[in-house]
Amino acid sequence: MLLQLDFWTYHSRLRRSEKDGQVFVFDPIRRKHVTLTPEEGLRQLVVQYLLHTKQYPPSHIRVEIGLLLNGMPRRCDIAVFDPHLQPWLLVECKSPKVPLTQTTFEQVARYNLTFRAPFLAITNGEATFCAQLDSEHGAFAFLNDFPEYPLQNAQKPTRAKDLP
Repeated sequence: MLLQLDFWTYHSRLRRSEKDGQVFVFDPIRRKHVTLTPEEGLRQLVVQYLLHTKQYPPSHIRVEIGLLLNGMPRRCDIAVFDPHLQPWLLVECKSPKVPLTQTTFEQVARYNLTFRAPFLAITNGEATFCAQLDSEHGAFAFLNDFPEYPLQNAQKPTRAKDLP
């Protein structure tokens, strides 16, 4: 199910800067300025959506988290961890010029072999899909939005330094 999300409404929240002719955007999760590419711009818009609309706790979000896949280093665009610091949602962002295909979904699914998160999402800004996985039955169901963060089971707040 194609989600009807307009990440571009968060454009005014992006903190941009320029140095030596290069444009940067501030990443509130990594707490640093990064080069503004089409994919990075979308990644930051999605982060703003997760923080401000879905109200995911920033201390439970990681951007460009590294992983090994078949011995090769890879990076997951956005990983969200549940209150118990278990992987909960993986988001793969593509440049708006890159169409979303089965291959794109398979990429985030391969990353999930490491993380085992119950939710996966892919977006290019124009199209967004989010799915809930049922690993017990090897099935998935598309959602009509990103899932609500599971605060009802949260224990004492955790610190960002405890995340992988």
